[in-house]
Amino acid sequence: MVAYNHQSAPTDLMLGKQLGVIALLFVVFLQMVSNAAAARPINLGDGDGDGYGYGYSNSSSNNLIFRRRSLSANGLGLTPPMGYVILFNVENGLPIWIRWNSWNHFHCNIEEKLIRETADAMVSSGLAALGYEHINLDDCWAELNRDSEGKLVPKASTFPSGIKALADYVHGKGLKLGIYSDAGSQTCSKTMPGSLGHEELDAKTFASWGVDYLKYDNCNNDGSSPKERYPVMSKALLNSGRPIFFSLCEWGQEDPATWAPEVGNSWRTTGDIRDNWDSMTSLADQNDQWASYAAPGGWNDPDMLEVGNGGMTTEEYRSHFSIWALAKAPLLIGCDVRAMSKETHEILSNKEVIEVNQDKLGVQGKKVKKNGDLEVWAGPLSNKKVAVVLWNRGSSRATVTAYWSDIGLDSTTTVTARDLWAHSNETSIKGQISADLDSHTSKMYVLTPQQ
Repeated sequence: MVAYNHQSAPTDLMLGKQLGVIALLFVVFLQMVSNAAAARPINLGDGDGDGYGYGYSNSSSNNLIFRRRSLSANGLGLTPPMGYVILFNVENGLPIWIRWNSWNHFHCNIEEKLIRETADAMVSSGLAALGYEHINLDDCWAELNRDSEGKLVPKASTFPSGIKALADYVHGKGLKLGIYSDAGSQTCSKTMPGSLGHEELDAKTFASWGVDYLKYDNCNNDGSSPKERYPVMSKALLNSGRPIFFSLCEWGQEDPATWAPEVGNSWRTTGDIRDNWDSMTSLADQNDQWASYAAPGGWNDPDMLEVGNGGMTTEEYRSHFSIWALAKAPLLIGCDVRAMSKETHEILSNKEVIEVNQDKLGVQGKKVKKNGDLEVWAGPLSNKKVAVVLWNRGSSRATVTAYWSDIGLDSTTTVTARDLWAHSNETSIKGQISADLDSHTSKMYVLTPQQ
């Protein structure tokens, strides 16, 4: 006969309850993980400044907070990058400013002298002091073949001093040097090797030269998904011994916003921009659909700025710059800063608009209202402020209105509206803000709730 220990009963009962609670918590945890895996991330900004965005999964589980940790954990890109893209050829000694669709027309021949001059101009113009710190080379900087050790070789005829010397010069100006490669056997111009199969070696080479930024194209690849090839370079950069901003460029073909946040610091959501109104507005719309995927450490990229290249009016360029800034797009200048007009400089150097782009909250603004060709774009900023762009994309003058309900403000809120282009304030505004706008023009405001 087994004696029954009456004193152990409460202990057994308590233990059973504890095990039951643990089991319940485990079930809840599994459900949370399942919800997170199926959810679309919603950007809530960078909570502690470490470069990782927070988000909630969906409307049915919007209390679930998670963090994004990945191969892109290099501590870079806490705000969108700003700088300059060298996208030109040299013909008869003069730079020809080109875009992707022109590469097969002009002979490729970029050179270090023009890059040094560009770095000088970025400083002397005051643009560097405003945050435009990247000087980025594009295609055609290397020889056609690698050296005996398998390394990329700077083109002797155009980069006789080498990339390290160029990086040293750029760094001496307080700037950063970016370089270009491709996740294929050759780059898009077919004048230099790609990095496919050479990722570790090339990443270490870039690091040894002092490179700070890599744009990685997707030409002449092996047919495999960029989802397979781009992480290889991402890992190689992390192992290179130097923090290098990783800019993915597969032109939005496989919806990179859904996977590139785990791989790089920015990703192209669109094809290449052209210097005209239709291209610019189309790319703004394409980029907008991915707004919720942007966060500190990783940004949607609708391609470079065309401001100053001559294909649009000053007002259209002002709208272009306003929307790119609101959308937290990389602000990469694509015109010749050595010879830019006063109007171009005024647009690119608008400190108040730049501050919207570089706001530490890191939430991409987006289109929140559309009435035909009349649009309201808006997004939250730090300290409970809201950035707003009223945009008339139509062919005639019209009034565009943003109601507080459109832009996330309580209907009773009173704000001070700062016009970022007129550099003026309007106080005690309630319920809505309106502007009469000519065709293809816009107004940009920062709204500050009054205490």
